[in-house]
Amino acid sequence: MTGRGIDQILPHPCDPRLHERYMDSAVDYVRLAEEATGAIPRPVGMSYIWGAALEELAHAQRDACIINLETSVTRSDAWVDKGINYRMSRENAACLREAGVDCCVLANNHVLDWGQAGLLDTLATLEALGIATAGAGRDLTAASRPAVIDVAGKGRVLVHAFADPTSGVPRDWAPKPNAPGVNLLPDLSDDSIARACRQIAEFRRPGDIVVVSLHWGGNWGYEIPDKQIRFAHRMVDDADVSVVYGHSSHHPKGIEVYRDRLILYGCGDFLNDYEGITACEEFRGDLALMYFASIDVGTGALVRLDLTPLQIRHFKLNRTTSVDAAWLRQTIEQASDQFATRIKVKADGRLAVAWR
Repeated sequence: MTGRGIDQILPHPCDPRLHERYMDSAVDYVRLAEEATGAIPRPVGMSYIWGAALEELAHAQRDACIINLETSVTRSDAWVDKGINYRMSRENAACLREAGVDCCVLANNHVLDWGQAGLLDTLATLEALGIATAGAGRDLTAASRPAVIDVAGKGRVLVHAFADPTSGVPRDWAPKPNAPGVNLLPDLSDDSIARACRQIAEFRRPGDIVVVSLHWGGNWGYEIPDKQIRFAHRMVDDADVSVVYGHSSHHPKGIEVYRDRLILYGCGDFLNDYEGITACEEFRGDLALMYFASIDVGTGALVRLDLTPLQIRHFKLNRTTSVDAAWLRQTIEQASDQFATRIKVKADGRLAVAWR
């Protein structure tokens, strides 16, 4: 969530005016954070917000870096009256390259906050930066198309992205044959499962690794609805998906390894401007996770999953204390108990996921 307050501390911020019930300026989110934890320098460099995450990305030597970009990238003033509107400037979007992002999934409830013009700006900006997108497009066909990441010597990663109305995506955000929008599923029914499977089958080649991104559910709470579990399992059973990448919750949720395939029911926020907001603090939304999944290119099965806990402070990602890391480990393990998933602390302080 690199928009709003985060955008304001970067070198080229948007007009800070907001159309929210509680705040009328994005600068106020910076002020709240500073009142809570101290001064934030302005403007910061493009790499500032990633903080300790950059070292982790270098350490991992990853083949592909995929994120859910939950903001519009635009200076459009055509805001949508939905209570909260995220945007960052096109110039500030260069921060995504600093983190080596290969793919932004856009099927979420903020990418159209500033209208169709804002979505078109977002798509054009990411294309200019050489970052692939999935889950939104200039028309129905484009919105349904996966991102394709070519990994040298290993093959292709296909990223399909879908949004579910339970995450707050308005139903009229669905694309039309000649109008932009978000790849929206009406629900998680058998018909929606079949539609998702058809989209995957249309583009898949032998040897492809398939990731399905799902923006679903509410922002707070650890409960995982049966319909989400069923949908995720069917993605594995019917479409041979390697990773189900779920998000919308502002904190990490349970992790399942089903038939040796990774299911993340809620990854939590990796970055946001909530610092200083006193609401739902028991969920520790300031604690973030990086997910490093190693996939067997021959079978598509999960080989290893490592997690790195970080903390959002001063609008950047920082190392956690051992106490916070222990809290996060225990919380995720409890949330994953129904799936017999265990979280272990490695000698270097990172976390390792173990499954049955």
